Amino acid sequence: MAFQPIVDVETKRVFAFEALARGSNGESAGTVLSRVTPDNRYAFDQQCRVAAIRDAVAAGIIDTGARLSINFLPNAVYSPMACIQLTLKTARETNFPTDRLIFEFTENEHMADTDHVKTIIAAYQQMGFATAIDDFGAGHAGLGLLARLQTDLIKLDMELIRGIDASLPRRLIVEGVIRMMSAMGITVIAEGIETVAEYRALRAAGVRYMQGYLLARPGFRCLPDFTLPELPEAAVA
Repeated sequence: MAFQPIVDVETKRVFAFEALARGSNGESAGTVLSRVTPDNRYAFDQQCRVAAIRDAVAAGIIDTGARLSINFLPNAVYSPMACIQLTLKTARETNFPTDRLIFEFTENEHMADTDHVKTIIAAYQQMGFATAIDDFGAGHAGLGLLARLQTDLIKLDMELIRGIDASLPRRLIVEGVIRMMSAMGITVIAEGIETVAEYRALRAAGVRYMQGYLLARPGFRCLPDFTLPELPEAAVA
């Protein structure tokens, strides 16, 4: 696993580290995921959860107070209670607090049964985990998915972030999403931030939690430090 910080830009602390799958020879997540099939999906999902917790604990996440965000494959979860047992066992063995776990899924993955996903989200929330929709604003569902199930967090898709400083439509969409999520009690995370201009535009829009190469690149089996751009006082007043 590699880990990339999600930064609370108001407190200037790491809110969470996202665990990102990597190959044994440094292959990208896309390369690894391309080898996932219906036959090995469950085993892959389980192994990723274990590796994420073990590697994060070994890297020192417990002392940071940050959460750990783990991507999961909804189609690999046949039963929320049964499929979470290995995750819970790993957390106990490594002394990682389960209330600091976030489970995020991408709406880019086609979901054969949205009601099943809703059941998973409800079960995870009941067990004290936070949940998140990754790549929000892209893929198969968007607002329609959010109308059917409400997670604790959403992560704005990079397509909405890229060049937001120079795009009025993107800014208006993001500002509208922030207002809706605030009314629903859902936390917004902006990911994929690569330029200072994007960072400034998102700060002006009211985004508090951010992730991207501008702040920190993923660190393989380590928890990388982050850097925040300096902003004029008027920009954050």
